[in-house]
Amino acid sequence: MCMLILKTLTAMFGVCRHCSGSASLQKTEADPGVTEEEIVVPRKKTWDKLAVLQTLASTVNRDPTAAHYMFQDDPYLIPRNSYEYRLFSLSKESGKNAARYIVNEFPRFFEKDIAEPHIPCLMPENLAPQIEEVSEAALKERIQLRRVKASVDMFDQLLQSGTPLSLETSNRLLDLLCFYGDREPAREDQSEQKEELEESEEAAPDQRKRRGRSWKTSDFIGPKWRENNNAERIFNLMPERNAHSYCTMIRGMVKHGACVRAHDMYTDLLNDRHTADVYTFSALILAVPEVKENYIERWELVEDLLKHMVQQKVQPNLLTFNAVLKTLRKCGGMGKGISLKILREMKALNIEPSLATFEHLLGIFYKSGSMEIIYEVMDEIEGKTFVAQDPDDANFFVSAMRICHSLKDVELAYRLHKVLETGDNWKLIGDAQQQSLYCARFFTLVCMMEQLDVILKWYKELVPSLFYPNAQVMWDLLQALDTANHLEMVPQFWKDIKQLGLSNRPELLEEVLALMAREIHSQETQMSFANCAADIKSIFETRERNQVPLGWTASALGNIAILFSRVGRIQEACNMLELFKRTSRVPSDKVMNEVLTCAKQSNTPHQAVELVKLAAAFSLPTTAKLARRVIEEFELSEEQK
Repeated sequence: MCMLILKTLTAMFGVCRHCSGSASLQKTEADPGVTEEEIVVPRKKTWDKLAVLQTLASTVNRDPTAAHYMFQDDPYLIPRNSYEYRLFSLSKESGKNAARYIVNEFPRFFEKDIAEPHIPCLMPENLAPQIEEVSEAALKERIQLRRVKASVDMFDQLLQSGTPLSLETSNRLLDLLCFYGDREPAREDQSEQKEELEESEEAAPDQRKRRGRSWKTSDFIGPKWRENNNAERIFNLMPERNAHSYCTMIRGMVKHGACVRAHDMYTDLLNDRHTADVYTFSALILAVPEVKENYIERWELVEDLLKHMVQQKVQPNLLTFNAVLKTLRKCGGMGKGISLKILREMKALNIEPSLATFEHLLGIFYKSGSMEIIYEVMDEIEGKTFVAQDPDDANFFVSAMRICHSLKDVELAYRLHKVLETGDNWKLIGDAQQQSLYCARFFTLVCMMEQLDVILKWYKELVPSLFYPNAQVMWDLLQALDTANHLEMVPQFWKDIKQLGLSNRPELLEEVLALMAREIHSQETQMSFANCAADIKSIFETRERNQVPLGWTASALGNIAILFSRVGRIQEACNMLELFKRTSRVPSDKVMNEVLTCAKQSNTPHQAVELVKLAAAFSLPTTAKLARRVIEEFELSEEQK
């Protein structure tokens, strides 16, 4: 069978390669010394396990009317606003954690594996150590299980028993302690993480007071590096240390905020005649702003570290250059010229920049007022696809859209959004909060600069699949309707405002009422306006539990009264005038005239008389004018006169 397949492939590839056919064949037959070209069967290609799903997914476009895929298992849990999005996503994650807790606590009930192929994440995790005796193997097992306290206890027992440990095992223990900051890694319950945050908040004021300087990022990010912790103790107890030992300590100190001590540890590394690796240099460069206050001193320290890399023959990578650029963001105006030299150095080493590189460049130049850099960056990244290479890659799109919004350049925003939609670049937009911030800025810019049809197109494209608008975004949308003179669409977006949970925002309610009451529209439109006004009135009168009730303003009362008057709902309009009296608000002349006109159209003279009495009670200067109108335009009884 294999020979048959080989002959078939030979025939196929022979025909393909020798299209002219006969000439080559005749040459071979005429010259027996020339051997035929050997056919090489291509190697079997190994496909990714998700290749089929990825191919199928590439054939389907995003549904702009659908919620995030995480909510599609249960229609009841499809969020309608940002509050429900947070609530449902946290609830779902909490359910996963609860299920994982049950599976791990009672593994005997989940021993049957019915999944094929095997799915490891659905099976109980074996977190209990199997080796009980005091040995190096037991320590390795606890390190593998990420049991920080158990690993330290086993190390102490081995130390007391006089059992020597290999340098490799000691370094692995240091790796564990430095990565987690000498604390147990947070699992399903977050109590330890909460305690760490509280410790960080308590330590931060003391640290600021001791240093006598402004707040910094390292003052708040936890867990903090504690003095004389187990990592330092074990490091000092090690009879032998190599470069890996020092590098692990340095990176752990930088990660957990002990930046000054990390640089001191680097000095010890040099004194012991060791060399640091590229990741350690990157960490030291990131720590420079925490070590030096002066801009010039910061750059001099970075320059010294780069010279040390050359002396130790350490090749910089992308993260090294990004660390330099990130530090230059905190070096004031001197960072502009130096950052361009850094880019040229990257190009000389054939290191392609990541999105974080461009984000740092934007931060360096935009802060000093150089706007042109955003256009040069856009020319560079258009049409390219990026992969995550730096934790700061996720900040690029949000920062770039902020600059587009600041420049009021909608065309530039379109170019940026096109880059986001290229390939899998959308994966680098960051978490849900960053995505919402990006979309809000983008849509706000569209509302300011585009025609209404374009605005509505983007509204349908972005809401609710990508973000839920906040009050400011909806206010901008209302302004766009006003600019385009399409106020008849206000009731449609009032429904969205309610669904988004923004109906308790007084500034939005005031704006909706003001837009509807400003001009007279067709009767059909006025009817929809009046229904909206009644809806808003009920919101003012309803007191939700644990919510501060909305307070009536004169403008809100007056606009609702006007909207009721224009559709002949005279009784409801008069009720609004009574509300003026109960809330100690004074109606405007326009409100009184609109209600009086409605009373005339409804032929209700008693309502007109009550209106004049109310105007007199308010001591309005137009009371006499209203009284004359009532006498002239209504048929009054002697008692009413």
